[in-house]
Amino acid sequence: MATKRETPLLDELMTGPWPSFVKEIKLSADDGKDAASDLLGVLEKSYNERIGHWKHGGIVGVMGYGGGVIGRYNDLPEEFPAVAHFHTIRVNQPSGWFYTADVLRKICDIWDKHGSGITNMHGSTGDMVLLGCNTDALEPVFAELTEIGFDLGGSGSDMRTPSCCCGEARCEWACYDTMAACHDITMHFQDELHRPAFPYKWKFKFSGCSNDCVASIARSDCSVIGTWSDDIQVDDAAIKEYADGKQVDIAQDVVRLCPTGCISFDGSKLAIDNADCVRCMHCINVMPKALAPGKERGATILIGAKAPIIGGALLASVMVPFLPMEAPYDDLKELAEAIWDLWGEHGKNRERVGEFIQRIGLGNFLEQIGLEPTPEMVAHPRTNPYIFFELGEEDGEE
Repeated sequence: MATKRETPLLDELMTGPWPSFVKEIKLSADDGKDAASDLLGVLEKSYNERIGHWKHGGIVGVMGYGGGVIGRYNDLPEEFPAVAHFHTIRVNQPSGWFYTADVLRKICDIWDKHGSGITNMHGSTGDMVLLGCNTDALEPVFAELTEIGFDLGGSGSDMRTPSCCCGEARCEWACYDTMAACHDITMHFQDELHRPAFPYKWKFKFSGCSNDCVASIARSDCSVIGTWSDDIQVDDAAIKEYADGKQVDIAQDVVRLCPTGCISFDGSKLAIDNADCVRCMHCINVMPKALAPGKERGATILIGAKAPIIGGALLASVMVPFLPMEAPYDDLKELAEAIWDLWGEHGKNRERVGEFIQRIGLGNFLEQIGLEPTPEMVAHPRTNPYIFFELGEEDGEE
């Protein structure tokens, strides 16, 4: 039976209006998990002393892999022996996070047998996260996960586990098969996923449209966002139905809010200047019965997003305005490999690719990876009017 601990400070976290992680840890402790009980003790002690009691004690993992396990050690092993080791295991999720109830039970049974029983569904990278096990349990957990068809995800300076929205499986706006692309990229780059060799982490995220339900433009080094290259599909009869039924104030809710002002409405018919459309999806979201993405579909490839760890946050920037997304996705793979070659050779330790581009300049970056510049790469006109030219050798000297 796990030790019953008094945790007055942690208990306060359960008094608010939102669900608390403390409740879930206590449920595991009540089920007899010593690790959960000692975890509560460590947290309560940390809150009292205002100091963390976790340390980095070395690299741990499973045989042949450099990633997938995050080492966690406690600096009070005598007082809290059940969490002296409390390693986190990242499990590579299926594309779109589709599970059967049977396979979830199998994973939970493995974790109850070898670990703390505490999970995170899912981590920000996308993996299923198994929180807390001893070093000796890592290989048995890995062996039993592989028996039911699962692999470890990425951690460290490698390609992190690719993730995607549900795409064509459940969404009518998906402009390509996100789940197929995510699975293909995951399987193709197994070495990059399991054996860290980059300056820092690299994330692929696949969104079927610019609603971007996996927030790829804000969090991934390579953001693959579905789009179309022809005109928005318009159903004039449905537009009239929206107007007559007063379901939507088209002038206020659609025309006024178009970011490029490319839509006009005369009271019965909607006109779209598709040359100025930036495929933001707003008008389609407001009137889904009347508007739909075009028929020539693919994706925009954006590079360089990251969260504000170390440096500031970055949003991804357009690198390829339109790419047909058809298996085997060779163009996307070649682009990624060209970037990895350059970044891997010249990137600094713990420098994300977005920061690398800022440091060497977009022009140099494009030249080195062999990508032609396009207007879509420019976020806004330059604010500095002074441009200096240097004469090359071929221009001669004055």
